[in-house]
Amino acid sequence: MDVDTRLLRYFAAIAEEGNLTRAAQRLFVSQPALTKQLKHLESHLGVRLFTRSSTGMTLTSAGHALAARVPPVLVAWDEAVAETKAASLVLRVGFLSSAANEATQDIVAAFRERRQGWRVDMRQAPWSDPTAGLATAEVPVALLRLPFPGQESFGVRSLFREPRWVALPSTHPLAGRDEIAFAELVDEPVVAAPGGTGVWRDHWLAVSERDGREVRVGAVTEQPDEFLSAIAHGYGIALVPASTARFYARPGVVYRPVTGVSPSEVGVAWQPDADEAVTDFVRCCLALARTDAEA
Repeated sequence: MDVDTRLLRYFAAIAEEGNLTRAAQRLFVSQPALTKQLKHLESHLGVRLFTRSSTGMTLTSAGHALAARVPPVLVAWDEAVAETKAASLVLRVGFLSSAANEATQDIVAAFRERRQGWRVDMRQAPWSDPTAGLATAEVPVALLRLPFPGQESFGVRSLFREPRWVALPSTHPLAGRDEIAFAELVDEPVVAAPGGTGVWRDHWLAVSERDGREVRVGAVTEQPDEFLSAIAHGYGIALVPASTARFYARPGVVYRPVTGVSPSEVGVAWQPDADEAVTDFVRCCLALARTDAEA
């Protein structure tokens, strides 16, 4: 038999006040309405919970048994409701590697200021998924690098650009240079993302800047740690965003500016059926992108 928690709250108030009038005032209901709900609860349970007297409402033995159980039940229910609501106030955001660089924290802070009580759950995707979880609908919005496969199926806005540099083993003959022309790197073996990532992989292999020269793949990796380890061990070089030098310093790997390649582009992308929370997150991304551009 199911009992509405409202009936239990009415019962608890009567038990605590010992008086129908005071209980009704506390609950902001009329006394006749409260009396009706009490009778409804007693009918549900098949027992009498109170006896009336000149001094007010007195619990019966059955009422005492229920009164001992109701408060923890209501506390547990309130906690469950609060936890359920809190869980719903979470925005899942996919990202690749360093996401939007130093702007990521500011974007999240701006979103939480706009959406009080919300939190952002940042979910890093492997390089085998350059959509950062959008393609599998694991996230409704993502911070990622453009272009990516299936981009036309999502809402996409560019946020900012940064130069592409090269990551090389510290023992590489070109590691001591201040700047390297891409033409000097086209025949080098590269550490690449997994196949099947289409235009995203091609961008990081600089296919359009190779003038038809074949790419020599020395290793395939999916995560920053194994990527850097492969470079440090001499399996190849790789083009990376300039910010990688700030976020992923590692012994055995050096980063150098590269000429002759286009910049990397950071964007925000979202599901076409996105809700207002996603829209607010995108607004925060664009607002901070404009601020950075004007600085």
